[in-house]
Amino acid sequence: MIRTEALDRLPVRTAVPALERALDDRGVAVLCAPPGTGKTTLVPLVLAGLTGDGPVRRVVVAEPRRIAARAAARRMAWLLGERPGGRVGFTVRGERVVGSDTVVEIVTTGVLLQRLQRDQELAGVDVAIIDECHERHLDADTVAAFLLDVREAIRPDLRLVAASATTDAEGWARLLGDAPVVEAEGVSYPVEVVWAPPARPVKPPHGMRVDPALLTHVAATVRRALGEREGDVLCFLPGVGEIARVAGQLAGVDAEVLQVHGRAPAAVQDAVLAGSSGVRRVVLATSVAESSLTVPGVRVVVDSGLAREPRTDHARGLSALTTVRASQAAGRQRAGRAGREAAGAVYRCWEQAEDGRLSRFPAPEIKVADLAAFALQAACWGDPEASSLALLDPPPAGAMAAAREVLGAIGAVDAAGRVTDRGVRMSRLGLHPRLARALLDGAAEVGARRAAEVVALLSEEPPREYGDDLAAALRTARRGQDGYAGRWKQEVRRLSAQVDGAGSGTGTGTGKSPGTGPGAAPGTGAGSRSGSGSGAAPGTSAGSGSGEGRSDDAVVGLVAALAFPERVARARGEGAFLMVSGTGAELGDSSRLRSAPWLAVAVADRPAHAASARVRLAAVIDEGTALLAAGQLRVRGEEVRWADGDVVARSVARVGAVELAVRPLKQPDPELVRGALLEGLEREGLGLLRWSRDSEQLRLRLAFLHRVVGAPWPDVSDGALLADPGAWLEPELSRARRRADLGRIDAGQALRRLLPWATGEAVRLDELAPERIEVPSGSRIRIEYGGEQPVLAVKLQELFGLAETPRVAGVPVLVHLLSPAGRPAAVTADLASFWQDGYKAVRAELRGRYPKHPWPEDPATVQATRYTSARLKRS
Repeated sequence: MIRTEALDRLPVRTAVPALERALDDRGVAVLCAPPGTGKTTLVPLVLAGLTGDGPVRRVVVAEPRRIAARAAARRMAWLLGERPGGRVGFTVRGERVVGSDTVVEIVTTGVLLQRLQRDQELAGVDVAIIDECHERHLDADTVAAFLLDVREAIRPDLRLVAASATTDAEGWARLLGDAPVVEAEGVSYPVEVVWAPPARPVKPPHGMRVDPALLTHVAATVRRALGEREGDVLCFLPGVGEIARVAGQLAGVDAEVLQVHGRAPAAVQDAVLAGSSGVRRVVLATSVAESSLTVPGVRVVVDSGLAREPRTDHARGLSALTTVRASQAAGRQRAGRAGREAAGAVYRCWEQAEDGRLSRFPAPEIKVADLAAFALQAACWGDPEASSLALLDPPPAGAMAAAREVLGAIGAVDAAGRVTDRGVRMSRLGLHPRLARALLDGAAEVGARRAAEVVALLSEEPPREYGDDLAAALRTARRGQDGYAGRWKQEVRRLSAQVDGAGSGTGTGTGKSPGTGPGAAPGTGAGSRSGSGSGAAPGTSAGSGSGEGRSDDAVVGLVAALAFPERVARARGEGAFLMVSGTGAELGDSSRLRSAPWLAVAVADRPAHAASARVRLAAVIDEGTALLAAGQLRVRGEEVRWADGDVVARSVARVGAVELAVRPLKQPDPELVRGALLEGLEREGLGLLRWSRDSEQLRLRLAFLHRVVGAPWPDVSDGALLADPGAWLEPELSRARRRADLGRIDAGQALRRLLPWATGEAVRLDELAPERIEVPSGSRIRIEYGGEQPVLAVKLQELFGLAETPRVAGVPVLVHLLSPAGRPAAVTADLASFWQDGYKAVRAELRGRYPKHPWPEDPATVQATRYTSARLKRS
């Protein structure tokens, strides 16, 4: 029996007629409705014709999370008086509950992507709804782009709804071709904001780490809220680990403590969404409860202010979830949960002054995530560059380039970026392309079941208590009875069936080893040797596919290395390793992996300002396995470069950044040596050459002339000199072999090669920028050219009778007038003015201190001298 009363209470019902008119007129619409209004549950039922008098249509609803898809299906089925699998069903990875009568199917966005790749027409589907599109998950953005392509090209009758929990819908409306925006008013009660910052400062989040002091404060705030308010408490935390820690600190509270996240058992999820049975509850949740789920009974929200977002370090090949400050939009969504059924309160665990500095919205996943899976989906769709896809934000060029490089290395795309048969096979496994490569190539080496076991571990990172040894984690999962072990076993069955169902190779039936078919990059297949000799992991010959005789450690290491070949790492002592990508890696002090000669690093992150990554999960491997997995990165060649302050010439065999064998190179290529010397000059500067005082002065004089006269006087800055070293350092540079040879090159002599000899201007160097100027005393005084004006530092008495300031290339020199002891007495660029106004003050100050020197009242009438008055009289 349909629960008509419950349906009529849903606020979104008032917006349904406008939505139906928009779809009848345009075929597309944007629906904005706050959480709790029924947009996820009522709208699909109405559009499917399961309530009211409308025609029956097949509706597919795409949810961003599995927990939300299951919950929505159960809620809709309940409203119809049924169980999931009847007219309402759901499909998530590894679970499908639908029947022959199913009209409304709730799927995850990942499932809908797979379906679109197999059937672009979406045969039998009349309406597609992308729910929670405001969260900007990458799969949702991709699904929207594909559906728009389908509508434009082959299914103009397909109706499309983008459903958002916020009113920020302008971008989606534009994307859908100026689609009508239908807004539903939510029933919202007042929510009091209580600012509850920690008493003492806490460390900001970095990587996955959250300051334990903040978690302790959050737990204390939950206790405070229980004491000050009525109703259930919903507490937002960034991840599963933080939820577990806070739950432990809430032991003994007079309430039932429940944990809601994507990994929570279905029974717990059902209990939370079913509402309270009379016992007060504390629900600890990730951001999954912001908008995808409605938790009944909540009157109080405690917000830690943190969230998790994906981040990718393309330069180091590291990607992981990162703890960040939640956006203002997320804060509003979370607070709103306290006012769904009655007036409530939100306790925010940060200073009110900080709130305005938070980002307005969460970062779109396409801007920050690893794009390898997206790039493979785009290639399978026929648009490898993703240039014609209708996306709110274009993918960053650098991230797409890195993604295509990964896909090329694993044989998923060819040199032109087109998807290969192997790439299509990978895309249909429901895995990241790296893990798909590990599953296919690993199955050929160790068998489908054992490869699937390891890949299932890599697809959902094991709990921290499983440790950092991937092989030990495998054994724990096999015998485990916890929620993670249950999900792992289910995923192993799914992956094993997929590989066994179509063969563990390329799927062509040729019997070729994975990675050897068209489009596979050299050295990417499991059978590739790349000149490494045996290349096989210990215990069996490579390519056998049986895996019999191999230990768990060998199997785990091989499959993990196939998934992340650039993270294969060799020990360099004291728990430190170097990955073939060039990134350093370190193990924890208590890790049992510290003595391993080689590691296959599965999970690592690099804390802010840290030089090395921290290894979270890895497996021990030997050199043969390392070379087998990362064989495409193996090279042998001559290296001549500047290192440790001199030219280093050697023959090196390496895999990526890891050196395998090194020997000195006795007769290196002279051009390579010249390049290394130039590298040294660029890194350490032109000071490697021999600079006398005259050489330095010559450079300053030339720089002065280049600045005030210009051509043909050369630019002698470091950048200009290093840009064309052949113009002034040859032939000495080509004859040099090491640092000491550079030190013998006379820089001044080399610079003279740059003088404008061809035009004849070179002979005017001493005229335009003389090294010295003769003053009235007869002394030849050096001019310093290092500043804005040339400087002439001379004793005051030597300029008696000189009325005008000397000029160099038309520029007046800056005269530093010195006392008889050589100390500065005055500075002027206008001697005439000095004699008239400044000299009297200097004379009054210094004549008593230096009585033996002439201090005439009128210096213009006295002979200039560098001597004392007595010496001047004798001469």
